[in-house]
Amino acid sequence: MKINKRNLIQICLLGAVLLHAATSGAQPVSKIAAGGYQSFFLKSGGSLWVMGLNDYGQLGDGRTSQTNWPEKILGTNVTAITGGFYHTLFLKSDGSLWAMGDNESGELGDGTTSPSTIPKKIVTTNVTAIAAGEYHSLFLKSDSSLWGMGNNYEGELGDGTSTDAHAPEKLVATNVTAMAAGYYHSLFLKSDGSLWAMGWNSSGQLGDGTYTDVNVAKRIVTTNVTAIAAGNYHSLFLKTDGSLWAMGGNGFGQLGDGTFNQTGINTPEKIVASGVTAIAGGGDHSLFLKSDGSLWGMGDNETGQLGDGTVNSTNMPEKIVASGVVAIAAGKEHSVFLKSDGSLWAMGGNQYGSLGDRMLNDTNRTELILAAYNRIAIQLVSGGKVRLSFVGLDGTNYALDRTFNLAPANWVPLVTNRADSVGVLVQTNTPTATTNNFWRIRSVP
Repeated sequence: MKINKRNLIQICLLGAVLLHAATSGAQPVSKIAAGGYQSFFLKSGGSLWVMGLNDYGQLGDGRTSQTNWPEKILGTNVTAITGGFYHTLFLKSDGSLWAMGDNESGELGDGTTSPSTIPKKIVTTNVTAIAAGEYHSLFLKSDSSLWGMGNNYEGELGDGTSTDAHAPEKLVATNVTAMAAGYYHSLFLKSDGSLWAMGWNSSGQLGDGTYTDVNVAKRIVTTNVTAIAAGNYHSLFLKTDGSLWAMGGNGFGQLGDGTFNQTGINTPEKIVASGVTAIAGGGDHSLFLKSDGSLWGMGDNETGQLGDGTVNSTNMPEKIVASGVVAIAAGKEHSVFLKSDGSLWAMGGNQYGSLGDRMLNDTNRTELILAAYNRIAIQLVSGGKVRLSFVGLDGTNYALDRTFNLAPANWVPLVTNRADSVGVLVQTNTPTATTNNFWRIRSVP
């Protein structure tokens, strides 16, 4: 078969890539985030992609209908993304803060309580980090000040009141280095390594030894804290020695301490002694990474968000992926992670399309959503079959051919989809896993 010069060719035999395609300008996934029932990722060129629930316009595409596959919202210059339950925040390279989605409590910070289905610029410059809770938002500025807006009924803004803020309000003047937002509580770190908390405390998620809400920030740990994360009713943090600590709601075992404590734990507990490098808090589940690139999880697993092949909750840390994971994000009932080869994976609840796999079925195993560029990805599915997917150039037409013998090759064209706007091609008809069954992908005019 004659192949023109622009064709990208790959040949594979059930799991073994025999020939890699030439490199090109496609961009790998660089960052990930998860909201309540949404997922987000950035590509290395700064483009923003979204999928999942969109009933308040939290995907920012001008609509209120969900999408179960990745949709590009902005083409460049996005540097950070975070999702609340029904709203979304992102930063641009110029330090501007943008928001979209639900705004009932003023969580967008535009001075109103009206939702927005398109991104709105909230702060013009100097924003360096963002966090979104259930109905409130937090951000840091370059002078290390902490700002917040939105719901404050439980004191999660820490301004000494229970009054919502419809526009950004300065909460801490200086020395803040990180923050996290849960259901109705907030955490932040200071430059001295101290951990502070405010807001709802019904499950002990503030870790102050009580179950009493507070509307002014309280210091919980005096030093050596390096990272924080907040779930719905629980909190996680890391120390300089790589140890993982947790407090708060534990009815599903999300603290990983070996119990299912319905009351909650109101003081920090050490869960893992060392080697933890990143943490994420979901609705009622937790994820963490170790220094060897392994992914671990604990807590609620009803929709398969732990990706262990079951729907059983676990109250002890469980290894999900052995190596190669570089970033994690946790939504209410789903999880997303990024591997070192640039591939994007997900598992868990998918009734709103949160996984972005073009389906609406939950999955209790880790599922490849976007393969590393220029590689045929092979996944085993039911009935002894496999699914082939390929990441190519955005919007390019590709053809999939099959042969049972490479010498000489007798290529038979197979029906495929057009590569979507992400550059992903998924075969329409899953091939049977037959011995010496080879496939190749090639671009066509």
